[in-house]
Amino acid sequence: GRRMFPTFQVKIFGMDPMADYMLLMDFVPVDDKRYRQYAFHSSSWLVAGKADPATPGRVHYHPDSPAKGAQWMKQIVSFDKLKLTNNLLDDNGHIILNSMHRYQPRFHVVYVDPRKDSEKYAEENFKTFVFEETRFTAVTAYQNHRITQLKIASNPFAKGFRDCDPE
Repeated sequence: GRRMFPTFQVKIFGMDPMADYMLLMDFVPVDDKRYRQYAFHSSSWLVAGKADPATPGRVHYHPDSPAKGAQWMKQIVSFDKLKLTNNLLDDNGHIILNSMHRYQPRFHVVYVDPRKDSEKYAEENFKTFVFEETRFTAVTAYQNHRITQLKIASNPFAKGFRDCDPE
């Protein structure tokens, strides 16, 4: 698995500071298509056919979950530990995605209900947020060397690919 880049980050407001919440993410397909490459002349992905069978649905729990609302609201929450893979046999709990398919990340806030019969209120105890600008195409190799260089230059986890300065 590889860390998702860029990292999903969110600033949270409006929680009960003393209540416990769990934060998690999942990914859903945007459409039923498989793509083959990015066409720069038309600024679009070229469709290659029908989507591959759906991958196992997994969720990523933020490692600080559960935590008090006050903790979540005091700073930007980063999902920098979230890892993606295209390995269908992954047993590390990474999010499994099909390469060359489009996905929509979803962010979920779950109120940890302290009541004994909390399961009765399960549908009221969570909220899902979708930010359409976070849609992406999962790839295992970049389609343009300039994009590869941009990622290497910008991603703190790609240090090993940078040219070393002998000084």
